[in-house]
Amino acid sequence: MPSVDHSELKEFDLRSVRLDELTWPEIREAAGRDVPVIVPVGSTEQHGYHLPLCTDVVLPESLGREAARMLGLLVAPPIAYGYRSRPLSGGGEGFPGTISLSGRTLIALVEDVLAALAQSGFRRLVVLNWHFENSNFVYEAAWCANERLAAQGLRIMVVEAAFSELSEPVMQTLFGDEFPGWDVEHAAVLETSLMQHLRPDLVLIDRAVDDEARRHPPYDVVPPPAEFIPESGTLWKATRASAEKGAIAWEEIVSRVAAAISAEFELVSPGAPFQPRAASPAGEAVAAR
Repeated sequence: MPSVDHSELKEFDLRSVRLDELTWPEIREAAGRDVPVIVPVGSTEQHGYHLPLCTDVVLPESLGREAARMLGLLVAPPIAYGYRSRPLSGGGEGFPGTISLSGRTLIALVEDVLAALAQSGFRRLVVLNWHFENSNFVYEAAWCANERLAAQGLRIMVVEAAFSELSEPVMQTLFGDEFPGWDVEHAAVLETSLMQHLRPDLVLIDRAVDDEARRHPPYDVVPPPAEFIPESGTLWKATRASAEKGAIAWEEIVSRVAAAISAEFELVSPGAPFQPRAASPAGEAVAAR
């Protein structure tokens, strides 16, 4: 599939990087120009006493928009429900407000969204997941969508985790010498710091606590034993978070994801931010301020 010149994408008269804020003729034109679309996937899941249930939606959607502005892409409405929360990585299903899907439902949902985007003419898609438990299911959905629409020449990039590691300076800033492992970084230092940086209005930082499961073996048990589940739903030290830490980590995460998308779809390396355009009263496109 031929690559699309990055500078040409940024000249395209998009009023917004959000797909759902555009009209159907604008969508038709974007698809005709082979603009890639990012599909954020998260969950509605408890995140301790201090973070909102939408944390796993805010983060991939914000990440997708940042990358889209850098590269001239579109971001689809996020999928706000994910696979069931597991106690040792998300606190489990017992907290009020957590709304989860079975694996088969999640696969079908993501597959249908990808298929609908393909039906609209989009060929280059990115599944951008944040919720740990969605891994494998989102890959299966992409695989099934590609099999179902093989004749349409899809290329689906599946980002099951926005990062697998961060640079040593960033890790030192976040954790010092106490990194506990990503599996227990739920509602703890990183996620709390990122939310303080991006959406401080949603963070009740005075309610943050340091907590952990009384037992954390390298396997799961069904039904989950009570000692697997921290009372607060926070799996480690949330009180060590800060907006400053979040800003430092966010810059690196955004940069890495944007660079990966750029490389995979053979776009020019990220440069100046994408400038959306707005329609003037006379109907002419003008640069948005």
